[in-house]
Amino acid sequence: MVHELAYRLYERRLAAGLRQAALPRHVAVILDGNRRYARARGLSTVSEGHRRGAEKIHELLDWCDELGIPFVTIWLLSTDNLARDEQEMRSLSDIIAATVRRMADEAPARKGGMAITAVGDLDALPGDLARTIKEAEEQTKGGQGLRVQVAVGYGGRQEITDALRGWLEARLEAGESLEQAIASLDEDAISAHLYTNGVPDPDLIIRTSGEIRLSGFLMWQSAHSEFYFCDPYWPEFRKTDFLRALREFGSRSRRFGR
Repeated sequence: MVHELAYRLYERRLAAGLRQAALPRHVAVILDGNRRYARARGLSTVSEGHRRGAEKIHELLDWCDELGIPFVTIWLLSTDNLARDEQEMRSLSDIIAATVRRMADEAPARKGGMAITAVGDLDALPGDLARTIKEAEEQTKGGQGLRVQVAVGYGGRQEITDALRGWLEARLEAGESLEQAIASLDEDAISAHLYTNGVPDPDLIIRTSGEIRLSGFLMWQSAHSEFYFCDPYWPEFRKTDFLRALREFGSRSRRFGR
């Protein structure tokens, strides 16, 4: 009881310290450590770790809503993850689908409504999961509040490859020669064909579980992002951890090469 009270007081102090701080407009999170959490806690299956991690996502969205952070990207499934054991993938797909459905159902209750968009190669996903994500996009497309990108079947190299392929196809459809297309290629052209087109690049990228790498997450978009790595496995990630990340972000000087 005393420990819980001290925790709440500390959380309030952290939140109070952020009232005048510069907060990120876009926070992206690599939700890492669900399987290791399950093994470390002696849970019956790794899927139970994924389920507990899924519950934490809804808390994260609450925190962002509360603080007025308008853009959030959550990495739920990478292209590498698709090679996991079939039984685990089936369970994980079900958990992700249930999570996205709940997000969509709760969207109208959030400030201004919430819009969900997919980030990744939906064609590489099991049909039921891809359909659920597309339905969530359609169901929430009018949301004017928190905008959430769900990265499912996402790989950074694949995204850039797809962007270049899409740009080349558009140029060919416009009747340009290869030489003309090459001459018109620039950063804006590539950005316009990324999965995240229309959303500002992340100001802050958080990764849980103690790993200090991006693993290909938002490779193009993270050129000027601030990174925050922390030790808790994703299911253990608390509001205090989130507030600490925001405090660290606010203390940094972002010069963008200038």
